[in-house]
Amino acid sequence: MRGLASVAFAAALGLAGCTAPGPGLMSPGRPQDQAEIAAHRFVIVVKTVEPVAERECRRQSPRLNCDFLIAVDDRPGQPVNAFQSEDDTGRPVLIFTLALIGDVRNEDELAFIMSHEAAHHIRNHLALQNVNASIGARVLGDLATAAGASVNDVELASRVGASIGARRYSQQYELEADELGARIAEAAGFDAVAGALYFTRIPDPGDSFLGTHPPNAARMEIVRRAVGR
Repeated sequence: MRGLASVAFAAALGLAGCTAPGPGLMSPGRPQDQAEIAAHRFVIVVKTVEPVAERECRRQSPRLNCDFLIAVDDRPGQPVNAFQSEDDTGRPVLIFTLALIGDVRNEDELAFIMSHEAAHHIRNHLALQNVNASIGARVLGDLATAAGASVNDVELASRVGASIGARRYSQQYELEADELGARIAEAAGFDAVAGALYFTRIPDPGDSFLGTHPPNAARMEIVRRAVGR
């Protein structure tokens, strides 16, 4: 992916033009000034959260690769987003778009999001999701085959099954990542409840069937319980 750079202060400074954090946390100024503040915040959070996440990973999941790579997706026009992936060697990669780095209002929000993505890896959610997708694809594909569907229809059924399977436990996985992510953020010295307030500024997915994310209220509740507040 072009623009995927491991975190370094120079790389993070490529934030010019991204959305500025909220009022009171950044005084009005040139876009470059805003970018430098956002970049500085990002680097601080990476340096603080990463070692705590790696330590927790080695404690809970010693068989996994716990050498996190924090990366920035600087492709133009990418939406506010952060996600966990793996490189070709199986190394966990936590990826943040420039829009998200500029959208967070404080270090607590960014630390919680980063800890949440690290928690997905520690809980092995990516592998579990792939297994669920494979099962869903096989089940619907077999049903279509048994019903005498054409090859194209069987392939379509398999794709639909994979999508359903991948989404089946996604809300549960998000809540698990919220719970562990809250504890990682707190252990790194940040306020996880304040960080999770980021949810209040994004659309609430509600409680839709097979929705990928749980209601924001449920996420806030599990974060509070995780840190005893």
